[in-house]
Amino acid sequence: MKHTRRNFMKSQLMGGLGVLSTAGSLPMADGLQPTPPILSAEALRKHYQTCLGGPFAKASPLLPQLRETMPKDGYRIESITYEVEPNDRVPALLLIPESATAQKPAPAIAVWHQHNGEYHLGKSEPAGLAGNPMHHTAVALVREGYVVLCPDALCFEERQDPTGKLKKGDYERFEFLRQVVRGRSMAWKNVLEMRRAVDYLCSRPEVRADRIGCYGHSMGSTHSWLVGPLESRLKCIVGNCCLPSYAAIEHEHLLHCFPNFVPGWLQYGDTPDIAALIAPRVLHLNFGEEDSGSPIDFVRKAIPHIAQAYQKAGAAGNFTAFIEPGQGHVLSDAMWTKAKAVFAQHLQSG
Repeated sequence: MKHTRRNFMKSQLMGGLGVLSTAGSLPMADGLQPTPPILSAEALRKHYQTCLGGPFAKASPLLPQLRETMPKDGYRIESITYEVEPNDRVPALLLIPESATAQKPAPAIAVWHQHNGEYHLGKSEPAGLAGNPMHHTAVALVREGYVVLCPDALCFEERQDPTGKLKKGDYERFEFLRQVVRGRSMAWKNVLEMRRAVDYLCSRPEVRADRIGCYGHSMGSTHSWLVGPLESRLKCIVGNCCLPSYAAIEHEHLLHCFPNFVPGWLQYGDTPDIAALIAPRVLHLNFGEEDSGSPIDFVRKAIPHIAQAYQKAGAAGNFTAFIEPGQGHVLSDAMWTKAKAVFAQHLQSG
């Protein structure tokens, strides 16, 4: 992967909140309410689901459809759609190595694409069909022997405004507000769809359902730690360059993409407390020391906080983090090496 720098995503976004800690280890921003009572991980997980927007409905049939098969060197890409809710289909690209068959299924990884204000790009970038070669991560993973699923997030690529009335960030804002008036959040919708992506991977005969992980850069990283607490089938979760705490957002007056904001969560914790709910399953996070979207001083406070939750869960070795000096909001060679090593250890070994 190349070491090119990318500007941090700029789109129509939401203002900041503050920080609280369920474990008493994260500092509060000035003027916020007192630290909430310490709750068990299970109690926090239930509150997290409520803050997102409540429980998900019973899963309806996926009703997958194959649109096209594209042969590649050593793998194939299937262009597919499947239902996440009744009458709501998600387009996705599935990359399958030649080595993966029903008789010899392979581990699988879901790749959540970035934001970067590039609404014309979604699944096609990690699948290597468009965008920045730095983020052709699904291609790199399928060449390692994984089955890789790349869905379009709401508002991106094939999921822009079907009426054509709203463009780019305006449509994202519209969809965010459409969830708000239903008592939900954009994060609720994103998590629902990611859980359905795991459903789809589990339905494929080429996939080992007990060896599924996920990876994301930037907004994709946010998606990774958002879904992790509520999707136990994800054995291994890797996020690259995005864990903006509400304390950092407020302190730095950052504008971030809508999935980062979970309504009401402030009374229970901050974004690191959400990531900590993934324990005891494997979580690895990469950061660039100069990434203005995840200010490093706040990241350095968040890492031991998450580590403490893993230690309490008896899985101290299952959380790792890497901060690379001199790097910003990128996927560097060193970051990608870390990501691949985590997947190899936990999805391929044994």
